[in-house]
Amino acid sequence: ILAALRRRDATGLGGMVDMALLDTQVSVLANQSLNFLVSGVSPKRLGNAHPNIVPYQVFPVSDGHVIVAVGNDGQFRRFVTVLGAPALADAEAYATNKARVANRDQLCPLLAQLTAQHSRADLLGQLEAQGVPAGPINTVADVFADPQVLARGMKVDLPNPAAAGGSIPSVRSPIVIDGVPQVARRPSPAVGEQTEEILRDPNWGGQS
Repeated sequence: ILAALRRRDATGLGGMVDMALLDTQVSVLANQSLNFLVSGVSPKRLGNAHPNIVPYQVFPVSDGHVIVAVGNDGQFRRFVTVLGAPALADAEAYATNKARVANRDQLCPLLAQLTAQHSRADLLGQLEAQGVPAGPINTVADVFADPQVLARGMKVDLPNPAAAGGSIPSVRSPIVIDGVPQVARRPSPAVGEQTEEILRDPNWGGQS
C-alpha cells in the first residue's frame, strides 16, 4: 500500500494492490518451500527445531525452557563450551553444521541433558556473554513481568468505577504515533451504559 501511495505521489498514477491470503501463506514458507522445490522431498514436522540449522531449537533448563539459535560452527563451539562439553565441537559427527543436521537425532538429546543442568537465567547469561543467540520461552506471566514490556507500558488500566479496584486491565495497541501510544481512554461499555449518550448524539441521528 505504501509503495502504491509513493508511486502516486511521484507519478500521479495509483495502483491496485492484490494480496491474497493463500499467496501470503505460500510466500512465508520461506526456507521450507525451497527445501521442497530443490529436493522434491516434502518437509516433515520438526516441532520447534530448524530444518537447516542444528542446534536451533528449544531446550529444557532446570526451571523452564530456552531457545538456542546456533547459526555457525563458531557459535556451536562456544555453546558446548558453556555447557562443559567442548569436545563435542571437535567430534567429526558434530564439527560442521552439515554434520550436525545429519546427526541431529544423536546430538540434540545430549545437548538437552546438558542444558537441563542449568537454570534459565544462568544459561542465558553465559550464552549472551559468549555471543551465542538464545532467549527465554516465556509464560504470559513472564511477558507482563518483563522489564521492556513494563517500560513500554503495554499493560494499561482503564478507569471504571464499577470494576473491582476502579479499573479494568487491558493491553494497548503496539502503535505509537509521534510518541503518543494509541490506546483507548476508557474500557468497553457495559450493556446499555451509553444508550442515552448515543441516542442524544446528533452525529448518530439523535435529538437533544
